Amino acid sequence: MSKINRKIGFIGAGNMGEAFVGALIRTEIFSPSMIYTSDISEKRLDSLNKNYGISVMKDNFKVFSECEIVVIAVKPQHIYQVLSQISRHEGYRIPDRKIVISIAAGIPLRKIEDLLYNSLDNESREKLPIIRVMPNTPALVLAGISGMSANKYAGPEDMKTIKIILKAIGKVIEFKEEDLDAVTALSGSGPAYVFYIVEAMIEGGVKVGLEPDKAAMLTVATIQGALKLMKKSNESPEILRRNVTSPGGTTEAAFRILEKNRVKQNIIEAIEAAARRSKELSR
Repeated sequence: MSKINRKIGFIGAGNMGEAFVGALIRTEIFSPSMIYTSDISEKRLDSLNKNYGISVMKDNFKVFSECEIVVIAVKPQHIYQVLSQISRHEGYRIPDRKIVISIAAGIPLRKIEDLLYNSLDNESREKLPIIRVMPNTPALVLAGISGMSANKYAGPEDMKTIKIILKAIGKVIEFKEEDLDAVTALSGSGPAYVFYIVEAMIEGGVKVGLEPDKAAMLTVATIQGALKLMKKSNESPEILRRNVTSPGGTTEAAFRILEKNRVKQNIIEAIEAAARRSKELSR
């Protein structure tokens, strides 16, 4: 991957922030000397400094002002306080171009703009593009997928830079912002759906007589194998499922129960409910 010779700062040093830091260093996109982070927890900051050799501090504004790329990695309920403190600081200026990336779930671009653009003139706003990103937790093992949407001030070079950063933790797809609620419902919440199915399969294996550890091994290996087969095959998931389902066989018996209980429809309705909730949270 391309090396970026700019300072990047993370405001918030939680699990997702650390996932980004680790990935950017491992892929050599940024050197540790170019990475800054701030957090209210001294313990987290000490750990990141010790493990990655990056610069750490408790001052959010200092990270914001010193870095050309700033990742807002705080919890959604804290973003208003954090950005308000930055934008109301007496030294708040945008003399040079600075990219802001928010990974706070459910916080729309317009609300971030309200906080960061309120005291800026048009020239300064144009130098402060904002990108909203919805990553998911497999980013912690560099296997995530992120949906991203930028405001009107983000140019082609800004988008190129952001994609390089996001590809360090997995894949990235660009969306219109109105689609990010659906992205949140499908991929943001999606790992939990998979874990839920894994739970059910393990419990089912135990119920038919398997030891829990062996049921877990079988379940995880089966899901990994099925995903690998699907990736390598040119067939749709429906065709692959039908290939396993012999008439009168065990899989068909299982699907009679799944269809009777509307399992597919219930999953679809669950994703719809998650998307509705994401819309509600972004108002």
